[in-house]
Amino acid sequence: MKGKYIFTDYFEEAMAQAVYEELDDGTFAGHIPQCDGLFAFGTTGPECREELRATLEDWTLVGIRHRHDLPVIAGIDLNLSLEAVCEPVESL
Repeated sequence: MKGKYIFTDYFEEAMAQAVYEELDDGTFAGHIPQCDGLFAFGTTGPECREELRATLEDWTLVGIRHRHDLPVIAGIDLNLSLEAVCEPVESL
């Protein structure tokens, strides 16, 4: 893990593993092999990369919200135990 920004590091490490392909019509497709079902498309390579990054961020946040098992990427594990902790109001 690089720094103190766990999500930024996770996204950067995942994007470093991205695979891109130019399609027959000249557009681009990208995916991250460890992230099942995560694909993005763009009319140019840079556009595809931007779209993949945005899709990765949304995919990750939805995964956390619904407690899906997310891939551990570069040692970064976002699969946290999110047990609710309830404190009595008086303790505040």
